[in-house]
Amino acid sequence: MTARHEAISDIAAHRVAKTQDYLEQAGADIYGQYVFHEEAQRQYLAKPIFRKLRRTIEGHEPFDRAIVDAVAHGVKEWALAHGATHYTHWFVPMTGSTAEKHDSFLTPIGDGQTITEFSGQNLVQGEPDASSFPSGGIRATFEARGYTAWDVTSPIFLQVEPNGVTLTIPTAFVSFTGEALDHKIPLLRSQEALGKHALRVLRWFGNSESKRVFTNIGPEQEYFLVDRRLAEHRPDLLLTGRTLFGAASPKGQELEDQYFGPIRERILAFMMDLDRELWRLGIPAKTRHNEVAPGQFEMAPVYEPTSVGSDHNMIVMSMMRRLAPQHGLMFLIHEKPFAGINGSGKHNNWSMSTDDGENLLDPGNDPHANAQFLAFLLAVIRAVNVHADILRASIADAGQDHRLGANEAPPAIMSVFLGSQLEDVIEQLEQGPASASKHGGDLELGATSLPVLPKDATDRNRTSPFAFTGNKFEFRAVGSSAPIYWPQTVLNTAVADSLAQLADALDGLEPSDFEGLTTILSGIVKENKQVLFGGNGYSEEWHAEAERRGLPNNRTTVDALPALESPKAKDLFSKFGVLSERELSARLEIYWERYVKVQNIEANCAVDIASTMILPATARYLGDLNKAPSSRGINAICERVTGLADALVDAIAALEQAQHKAHEAGSVQAEAGVFVKKVIPAQEALRTVADELETVVADDLWPLPKYRELLFQY
Repeated sequence: MTARHEAISDIAAHRVAKTQDYLEQAGADIYGQYVFHEEAQRQYLAKPIFRKLRRTIEGHEPFDRAIVDAVAHGVKEWALAHGATHYTHWFVPMTGSTAEKHDSFLTPIGDGQTITEFSGQNLVQGEPDASSFPSGGIRATFEARGYTAWDVTSPIFLQVEPNGVTLTIPTAFVSFTGEALDHKIPLLRSQEALGKHALRVLRWFGNSESKRVFTNIGPEQEYFLVDRRLAEHRPDLLLTGRTLFGAASPKGQELEDQYFGPIRERILAFMMDLDRELWRLGIPAKTRHNEVAPGQFEMAPVYEPTSVGSDHNMIVMSMMRRLAPQHGLMFLIHEKPFAGINGSGKHNNWSMSTDDGENLLDPGNDPHANAQFLAFLLAVIRAVNVHADILRASIADAGQDHRLGANEAPPAIMSVFLGSQLEDVIEQLEQGPASASKHGGDLELGATSLPVLPKDATDRNRTSPFAFTGNKFEFRAVGSSAPIYWPQTVLNTAVADSLAQLADALDGLEPSDFEGLTTILSGIVKENKQVLFGGNGYSEEWHAEAERRGLPNNRTTVDALPALESPKAKDLFSKFGVLSERELSARLEIYWERYVKVQNIEANCAVDIASTMILPATARYLGDLNKAPSSRGINAICERVTGLADALVDAIAALEQAQHKAHEAGSVQAEAGVFVKKVIPAQEALRTVADELETVVADDLWPLPKYRELLFQY
């Protein structure tokens, strides 16, 4: 029996969900218990310190170093009361994951005695080794110093493990030279840029009360779960997060029976554990359900300020990865872990709000008469049109190249879906003042036992990369594994650019000059309407239409990334103080390097699996066939398998040769181009041969768990 078959036979023992007393505490009782939230701050801080800290967190006052020692003392007392022994500065370097270094609260004082210490300096600033993280040339190996700086807007929390508790302080990561080495700093800068110019627009509309405008985020997170014992026999899943080989299962998603279907007990137990742990961390996990593909699922939180929601999404992914093994599962977050079925994305629901609770993207009952809403709506539309290439670059990576443009994901063309109601209003506005809005009415269901349903004025469009969904936009094109800081930084900055231009135009009008406002908004419509599209984004006709409209269609990462080195991109980020040219250039260098490294790891892994697992299994099968009595059928199988074995050897050699050509390309950008043109096609050719062999070689000899097992054995 192969290791694969032993794993399959063992799965039944783990199908029963890990159980515990889920009724022990209600969600409301545990929500935020691991967070130094407002109530904990009120309890552990003196009133004047509490008030100053809250005003900084809420964006009303700049950070005041005078209070940090008092805050640090309160934080330490709270952490010790919950059993913490260590503290860490938690940050998000440009590796795509989080980082942390733990320090003990204990300090020796002699005679075998210790005290617990945690100063304001410990709270505010840390010093990890900046040379050991990707910096794009900002830091050399011998230039090690970098700093982490406490981000007061993101809640301090506890990491509670079976063997201990760690106080965790969300921070930004900056180099010794003051340049951003993380995803957090540019996001915070972009928030301030957008907020500044949004307030200018609001002032023209007579809003003198709001002090701050910020963005909110609600990232829907798609992911796969597979049985861990099976996954551990797949080197490709362990090393790359996706299957580099695998013939299609006899049953996939064609019956559409997985989507919103009953959640299996084992999966539901994982989801329950996940929800409870997230609630304890103050993360508002709200929705859970089966997704379209077998083995695919989704969770979604309630909206939060973007900087907090971005941190929380990193914690969500980390928590999923930590909890899955406890249920005998492996968590897969690659954009396309299985060929031929849906991949995973991250749908970022995004909006703009004031500090007094007004959603600036809420159209109200009559959007045609809501001039302020139309102004902000058109600012976003212009941002997507003018900076479509940069927005596309913000979601580019190796995993996305397998997902974007497939039947389950929006195309690489950036377009905006508004729905019939707003499309009609925008068409009116192009000609002059809008005078009416369509309304949805009611849905009569034809049975007296069923209620009459209020019908929205607009349908949804899941093929759109950037869709308006009632009172927010849904940036649907973001990849499932991506930290969302960077796409939201780019979106915020692009919208800040549009709001700045709009505010400049409004400065030339009297506050009551709505005729002049209509002229400005009509001009924005005329210049940017080509980005509006409400049809089927999956269709080939749309690609042709988008080309006719002049919309960029950068299909691969190699096509998309050059937009970040354009004069337009450099001007955009530097103009609003989000990234200097050097910081932007460093990020681009990191993205190129990461793309090449990911593709090289995949190619090496494919060669290894084909050479040491698939080819030997094929040889064993040929040996068994040669021992069988000769017959026309056996001879035909032998001939077919022999031909495939030879083709496999040739394909392995071709892939290795293509890799050598890539490594000789010179620059990392040139190397990435060779990977797209030579290495990836060679790897796909190798897969084609191997996947055909999977359908021929005897099942008891095939070494890799198959799609039918990975997708349905859980």
